[in-house]
Amino acid sequence: MENKQHAKDHYLFTSEVVSPGHPDKCADIIADSIVDKLIIGDPKSRVASEVFVAGKHVVIGGEVTTHTKMTVEDYKQLAIDALEKIGYHDNEYFTDEECLKPHNVDVQVLLNRQSPDINQGVDQEDGETGAGDQGIMFGYADCETENFMPSAITYARMLMEKVYDYALKNPHQLGVDIKTQVTIDYGCKENFENSKPQKIDTIVVSAPCVASMDITTVRALIQGLIDETGLPSELYNKDECIIHINPTGKYVSHSSLHDSGLTGRKLIVDSFGGYSPIGGGAQSSKDYTKVDRSGLYAARYLAKHIVASGLATKCVVQLSYAIGVAKPTSVAVDTYGTYTKLNDDKLSQFVEENFPLTPNWITKKFDLDKPSSETFLYADVAARGQVGQSDYPWEKLDDIELFQKLG
Repeated sequence: MENKQHAKDHYLFTSEVVSPGHPDKCADIIADSIVDKLIIGDPKSRVASEVFVAGKHVVIGGEVTTHTKMTVEDYKQLAIDALEKIGYHDNEYFTDEECLKPHNVDVQVLLNRQSPDINQGVDQEDGETGAGDQGIMFGYADCETENFMPSAITYARMLMEKVYDYALKNPHQLGVDIKTQVTIDYGCKENFENSKPQKIDTIVVSAPCVASMDITTVRALIQGLIDETGLPSELYNKDECIIHINPTGKYVSHSSLHDSGLTGRKLIVDSFGGYSPIGGGAQSSKDYTKVDRSGLYAARYLAKHIVASGLATKCVVQLSYAIGVAKPTSVAVDTYGTYTKLNDDKLSQFVEENFPLTPNWITKKFDLDKPSSETFLYADVAARGQVGQSDYPWEKLDDIELFQKLG
């Protein structure tokens, strides 16, 4: 009977986030450092460079077509530089057995040219760009947070960034291979469906520490960071929240020495924390003609506009493409029954009629062929999440008036 009562009073939803120092993210960041380097050197570069990080080894494989001059040694140095920027410098406070050190890294480069069969469909004679692959993409938005992202992943990201930044500044205490997780209690399914979180129910933080620190000290340190993160006071009550900090009791050994990493293995972390369907294709490692990347950005842009303009409180936009074909093969808007003026059929039609959504249009709209330190870098996007950061071009609400007119 008590269990049934508990089920009535609670409706829990959880999202996790990992830091740039997680081995999967290291692989993503190295792959997107390559994308940045090649596109900055040659905006028409075609890139699909997968990365595998295991032990002291980094394997870079895949297909590249570019006029940017890169030697095997250049790729190797780029990978090592990326690891050092992430925080895997030669930290004297962790041994060579406990943590990856750049001077120990062996980089293998296995890159080929992209198939001409793909190129002929992507780079078309009329100047249009066909989709670099077939596939489906989902963009999502809701009204739970200021940036129209779901609660659990937003607060898990805030916690990760707080602990990771501390680790970067205090390598004598913490390492950079960090995981966070937040469980939101919506109170009931209806509140979840209507994007009304009630409280933060559970927080999990796992962060490696130097061997000389005892668990009590580590937990007190991280609890202080949690309290300083700026979680909304109406949702976070330290005394009522269940908090797990390094729950195994010891977390010293970390990095790819103890857990291998691969590009594209953190898709939920990169997108909407499980609140939305995902297409299944990774963004990292790919140039902007690959719609797994550009299609996600466009779909998120549209979903965010629909919610921000008051046309719905929750929205997912699905796009699909055929390889070598510029226009999407389908566009579908689903507001989960939360639409205010126009139903999903009409919203879908509006999007189709007003947004071309070809790779060329998406590229020009968000300047995806012009990554730079002044605008955005793909490696930075890989580190921070593919969506939900207000400074990304595809997060701008620059077409909001067009949507508001529909209301």
